Amino acid sequence: MTGLVKIVDVTLRDGEQTRGVSFSSQEKLSIAKMLLKEVKVDRLEIASAKVSDGEKETVKEICVWAKKEGFLEKIEVLGFVNTSSVDWLEEAGCITMNMLAKGSEKHCRNQLRKEPQEHFTDTRKVIEYAKSKGITVNVYLEDWSNGIKDSKEYVLEFAKKLKETGINRLMLPDTLGVLDPLQVQKYLQEMKKVYPIEGMDFHSHNDYGLATANALMAVSEGITAVHCTINGLGERTGNAPIAEVVAVINDKTDFKTGVDESALVKVAKFVERISGKKIPSNKPIIGEDVFTQTAGIHADGDAKGNLYANPLTPERFGRKREYALGKLSGKASLEHNLKELDIELTPEQKAFVLKKIVSLGDRKETVTIEDLPFIIADVLKTPIEKNVQIINFEIVSSSEGKPKAKLSINFNGSTIEKFSEGDGGYDAFMNCLKQAAKDVDLHLPNLIDYEVRIPPGGRTDAIVETTIIWKNGGREFKTTGIDSDQIVAAIKATEKMLNTVGLNK
Repeated sequence: MTGLVKIVDVTLRDGEQTRGVSFSSQEKLSIAKMLLKEVKVDRLEIASAKVSDGEKETVKEICVWAKKEGFLEKIEVLGFVNTSSVDWLEEAGCITMNMLAKGSEKHCRNQLRKEPQEHFTDTRKVIEYAKSKGITVNVYLEDWSNGIKDSKEYVLEFAKKLKETGINRLMLPDTLGVLDPLQVQKYLQEMKKVYPIEGMDFHSHNDYGLATANALMAVSEGITAVHCTINGLGERTGNAPIAEVVAVINDKTDFKTGVDESALVKVAKFVERISGKKIPSNKPIIGEDVFTQTAGIHADGDAKGNLYANPLTPERFGRKREYALGKLSGKASLEHNLKELDIELTPEQKAFVLKKIVSLGDRKETVTIEDLPFIIADVLKTPIEKNVQIINFEIVSSSEGKPKAKLSINFNGSTIEKFSEGDGGYDAFMNCLKQAAKDVDLHLPNLIDYEVRIPPGGRTDAIVETTIIWKNGGREFKTTGIDSDQIVAAIKATEKMLNTVGLNK
């Protein structure tokens, strides 16, 4: 059996239930544009009705843009079993409502305080009202997973009645993330008896870490639309992550998605920045380390016919294979990085450099490819010519006023001194650097991420490692600095950035 599985992204509604995450109107619009135009998801749930006036204005803005671009039918908003939700959608310009009805008898009786038949009747009336307004209705059976397990007759009767109303889609959420794949299979087979499987969506949560596996089973049983969020955002442990679900469907089933895999990392990084929720480095598909070989034997195998490759090639997702430098590095790891930098060394020189890299790794120091030219220069006693040298700096913070910084820096033999303030010590330093760079017409890369690693133990004199990710044009690169002072470590990483940019000119 072959076909297309539709991807429904619910980041802007369900994903916003992540603790501490709240997207601004402009952020929501930006994410919507990326998901529809670049990632090419099939449908997009963007909000809940009646949340706030600000949310209504956001929905209006997205719907105006979507209508202009021909995407309005792909925009959906969560509504409730009341006519005021329909009115809210109509005022906001949205034409598709995902109605949240009770998918378990327990919820119906205990939360609504209603008899099942009363809830069924209320739901039908709101569906009819929405249709009279020209609004398409999909229905969520909230807590469906517990409902089908504990009150099967209730769920099946509700599904039959919804089928009679002619709704567009019946959406089955594992609201509390309690299902495993075999249960998904069993319960979907029950649902097929009363409702066409091609008219159902599956919405999984990740409380047991099974959201992607459950989505896979749902597709295998004939579900034609699955719900996901960017980076797996969502309440508690989150929802099924879009990158994983797309890859699993494309590789592990006879079905395909219409998603552009190469755009997934871009939207993941964008949402990481604006949500403040960092992507784990080992997160499948989008994590920083997932296409990095660390063991020397793996690097060697890749050099001899890609012996350690699998179908999840980095190129599919707009990425490339990397080879970590550290205590597990072998000759092949070094060779891959030297080739990337277009640096040639003799076998003896490579042995000396590799010994130094392993030694640094033993001391838990991070070694990046940008560090390699400097390590080579140090080991081979051929000092690299630094185009930029930070001669001196002073940073003063106090309880009164903004932090202040004074910088003396040498650009290709010309010394420049600057003074500035900032919102923090490093910010004050960077403001000095920006002024100095402007004097010599030097373009500084954008700072993308900043991470400080302090060893456990509580020592105030502990060595700090600061890692900064920069973006220069379309290329991202990483520099590190080590010192017992956090700001000094960051400044050392920044000096490496300045000279790395010079080396790559």
